[in-house]
Amino acid sequence: MQSLELKEDLHTPRVAYFSMEIALDSQLPTYSGGLGVLAGDMMRSAADLALPVVGVTLVSRAGYFRQEITEGGRQVEHPSPWNPAQHAHALPAKVAVSIDGRDVWIMAWLYRLQGEGDGRIPVLLLDADLPENSEEDRRITHFLYGGDPEYRLKQEIVLGIGGVRMLRALGFTVSRYHLNEGHAALLCLELLRSGAHGSTAPVRAQCAFTTHTPVEAGHDKFPYELLRRLLGPDADTELLRRLGGEQHFNMTQFALNLSGYVNGVAKSHAEVSRRMFPGFRVHAISNGVHPRTWTSPAFRQLYDRHFPDWKLEPEALMRIGLVDAESIWAAHEQARHALFALVRERCGVSLQEGALTLCFARRMTGYKRPDLLFTDLARLRSIARRYPLQLVIAGKAHPRDTDGKRLIEMVHACLGDLREDIRGAFIPDYTMEIAGLMTAGADVWLNTPLPPLEASGTSGMKAAFNGVPSLSVLDGWWMEGCIEGVTGWAIGTENEVAAPQEHARLLYEKLGDVVLPLFFHDRAGWVEVMKGTIGHNAVLFNSHRTMRRYAAEAYLRS
Repeated sequence: MQSLELKEDLHTPRVAYFSMEIALDSQLPTYSGGLGVLAGDMMRSAADLALPVVGVTLVSRAGYFRQEITEGGRQVEHPSPWNPAQHAHALPAKVAVSIDGRDVWIMAWLYRLQGEGDGRIPVLLLDADLPENSEEDRRITHFLYGGDPEYRLKQEIVLGIGGVRMLRALGFTVSRYHLNEGHAALLCLELLRSGAHGSTAPVRAQCAFTTHTPVEAGHDKFPYELLRRLLGPDADTELLRRLGGEQHFNMTQFALNLSGYVNGVAKSHAEVSRRMFPGFRVHAISNGVHPRTWTSPAFRQLYDRHFPDWKLEPEALMRIGLVDAESIWAAHEQARHALFALVRERCGVSLQEGALTLCFARRMTGYKRPDLLFTDLARLRSIARRYPLQLVIAGKAHPRDTDGKRLIEMVHACLGDLREDIRGAFIPDYTMEIAGLMTAGADVWLNTPLPPLEASGTSGMKAAFNGVPSLSVLDGWWMEGCIEGVTGWAIGTENEVAAPQEHARLLYEKLGDVVLPLFFHDRAGWVEVMKGTIGHNAVLFNSHRTMRRYAAEAYLRS
């Protein structure tokens, strides 16, 4: 069934990019964090580069959640509903998938991402909230990552099986299927059943798979009893066990076995993935961020004046050394003022113009270690008494991550204890918009994951487009992006297994003995580091480069 809204999209075969979450706009809660924001950046770059891609995701009508922080630092979750009819067009096709013996009907909303030129990417948002379905089934596409394993598996049936059927019903010709993480792995089952007639070779020829998770516990696994009940006749148990694992159905293993191209999201992550899944060839395509989206207005204007093609060719920024230091610093000060205004508005805290602003923002969970900076409050106070220092922090904990919620409370308690020596603020309800203001307005971007648990990380890449250097543990992308003293600074050394207290000591040493003295005593030297950050990391870690590599290595392969 061809739709007038899709007429221009059906002329050429497209790569179908499947992701449980895609960040389309800061105000639309179709994302929870890094995976969704990355997927949105990939789609925005595809639009800029006029690549033939179609995005497929869930509508997530009830969103992820809106975060409230109580006076004691406790996270409270509130619904974050949105109306897709106000932002997207309903498409005429409906398809059904069998779930637990019932036909569950699915429609799709069309959202378009406009590129820098004429390129536009269609994104399909799958929606089960239809009168044909029961009340229970209508809620399948409501909550992003909500509910129990049964609810999650129902969502992944809709995404994978329903997504393939929707593309066919709308008249798309798909040249490749790109699975962004294992949530979409059941699309391979649909391809096996409907087109390949049980043969794995044709499916492998059509599928590329990107894994993002470097820890075994992070991969979706389901008991076969649940899989058989929900899939019904589609559950060929012998086939599923052979391709998905003997003990339980592992979505990642299923995707690995049925994808002809597999990649991790950083060089170090690809190495970790090869060890986790021996026998599979895992390539490395490091993540990147979308240039226009993550560059502050002041730096956009600066780049537009000096490098008119930078939005499509970020490599032009390697000539940043030609720009005078005063212009770089003036653009940074504008970004700082925008962040300071946000902090005043949202937190009631007035930050100091003369202090170094250290920012930390990401999902609040144990391995991200938001508490590392606060390991020794006396040491941190001592540093701040020598050099004015202030902290801006943000991030959500998953509603079921009790340890992550405790970390948020602990951070608030520490900010309170430090109040006399260090001004600090925790910005609630972290969104793309807040991320943009923080990564541009920071003086230094802090990242302290527990190696090797950071697959990639992209917040420091966003900071790089604004000349903000990173101070980070060597893990994920920073193992490729860190040139000591040029693009920022490392906490510890590569391949080091350090106790938290040791990483904290190294963090305090680098901050107090290297970073702060340079900021306060050598402004020219500091601006050179800003230029190094732009000229090396913005040039390399952008989603245009990532999508071009996917196109050349994953999409166009024979």
